[in-house]
Amino acid sequence: MAKPPVHVTVTGAGGQIGYSILFRIASGQLLGEDQPIVLRLLEIEPAMKVLEGVVMELDDCAFPLVHHIVATSDLKTAFDGASWALLVGSVPRKAGMERGDLLNVNGGIFKPQGRAIAENAASDVRVLVVGNPCNTNCLIARSNAVGVPPERWFAMTRLDENRAKAQLAAKAGVQVGEVTNVGIWGNHSATQFPDFANARIGGKPATEAITDHDWLRGDFLTTVQKRGAAIIEARGASSAASAAAAAIDTVVSLRTATPLGSWFSVAVSSTGQYGAPEGLQFGFPVASDGKGGWSVVEGLEHDSFAQDRIKVTTDELLAERHDVKELGLIS
Repeated sequence: MAKPPVHVTVTGAGGQIGYSILFRIASGQLLGEDQPIVLRLLEIEPAMKVLEGVVMELDDCAFPLVHHIVATSDLKTAFDGASWALLVGSVPRKAGMERGDLLNVNGGIFKPQGRAIAENAASDVRVLVVGNPCNTNCLIARSNAVGVPPERWFAMTRLDENRAKAQLAAKAGVQVGEVTNVGIWGNHSATQFPDFANARIGGKPATEAITDHDWLRGDFLTTVQKRGAAIIEARGASSAASAAAAAIDTVVSLRTATPLGSWFSVAVSSTGQYGAPEGLQFGFPVASDGKGGWSVVEGLEHDSFAQDRIKVTTDELLAERHDVKELGLIS
């Protein structure tokens, strides 16, 4: 007997990341090649014509798994019955825009989306926030989604993990599949800490495979932290296909069992693990049980260098939380 369709909401569906991710979702890469879906696509009213063209292309692909496509600018319709919500649409920082301005304008997006999710989504809804600043946008939405458990909310740090894996593989002269256990701590921003000390290359510590520790503490970190800006400089637009790939990777990792002794990166609501302040949407190494549950990996050690970097990203997230409280976006 065929499975009932799962409703998947994608916001900002007419944008670059949306365009990059929708065809992969429709082909079965997100939830599996035997899982029918209903796509619920949200855009702002001025972008609905663009979204109409995207829907035409989706129709023209004749994806067998797609039972129905709903294109809308209405929040209630967009999140109605959704079991997965990928919050992609956000306002990027522009020249002359202060951080408070950025948080305020995105709060106007994610506060009502959080409320709409709580009021309209399915009881098993899970939410991945992709739109930046994703940690604090997730905090805003989560704080306004009364009744949706905090463990259902995720902010994407997988793009940083993937970037870090690629850099480590290139330096070590191995295929990227040899690189595992790369944790991204803290914020998806230039303060994030890609944890090379606990990473593995070919099953061995990355610090054994790569003996240039000055590179690990220097160029490796800054390359990963500033990769998004470098891509904007090179192509004149922000990451799209790589962000879409990371979003797919995140959902797949959350819904499948993590191999024993391994982990992946995602920002979750902290309950105080590793001293991270409770309630922050904080990047951790995480393992999934494949049944809808997940846990922060315990027992990892950090030297003073790592501790200092994690403090910097923690302080940034605390400052962002303070700002959105001052703006009245969370209580």
